[in-house]
Amino acid sequence: MKLTRIFTAIIAVAGLTLGASAYAADTTTLTPGQKAQVETIIHDYIMKNPDVVIEAVKGMQEKQFDQMRQKTQEVALKKAGDIFNAAIDPVVGNPKGKVTLVEFFDYQCPHCVDMAPAIEGLVKSNAGLRVVLKEFPIRGEVSVYAAKAALAANKQGKYWEFHQALMKSGSAAPLTDDSVLAAAKSVGLDMDKLKTDMNSDAVDQQVKGNYKLAQDLQLMGTPALFIAKTTLPKDATPTVIEFIPGQVDQKYLQSSIDKASH
Repeated sequence: MKLTRIFTAIIAVAGLTLGASAYAADTTTLTPGQKAQVETIIHDYIMKNPDVVIEAVKGMQEKQFDQMRQKTQEVALKKAGDIFNAAIDPVVGNPKGKVTLVEFFDYQCPHCVDMAPAIEGLVKSNAGLRVVLKEFPIRGEVSVYAAKAALAANKQGKYWEFHQALMKSGSAAPLTDDSVLAAAKSVGLDMDKLKTDMNSDAVDQQVKGNYKLAQDLQLMGTPALFIAKTTLPKDATPTVIEFIPGQVDQKYLQSSIDKASH
């Protein structure tokens, strides 16, 4: 039921009350008494049929969401190289995979934490899957600290182990600087080198670059995922990209991966 149905019903009722001639004219010609009567009719109708308004608002929100999603997919095609093939990004799974999944995420995002097992499961069950992980820390200073620690861990070749440890830590309790460092120690990172790299200009610029890319893509939150059929990063640019805003389950992602692989 669309919003226009409300007005159709109102006009039908108003036609009986005010006379059809009143609605044939411009509403500015209504007398104050007629306007008050129309307002009463609208009020009474909405009070008796609140589901109509809820459904109309829901429909409008869904339309806006679809428009936003389509716009992001269009921009993604122009930014495909930055999304899928940035040489500095951490990559897990098969680096030469036929399909690439990109995730913008935050270690303190509960939806990202909930999705972590699904991402791990996809890496294990898809030999031809390449996963690019985009640090997008939007939940405060601890998120930024964790993101920089993860990128520093990547310089030691232990990004994935550290990433998994952080996600598991975040699922048990809110992250703190101390818990981030504890996760780093648990996977055997060189702590002195980690702290030095965390404060490096290169890591800082990488995080800022992800912010800029997310802004260009008009991402509204995390997780935000992109899936496309790819070959080697240096050889191909996707021509079809699926944008998935928000949390989905492993089955949904597997279906998207299967679709992209054909």
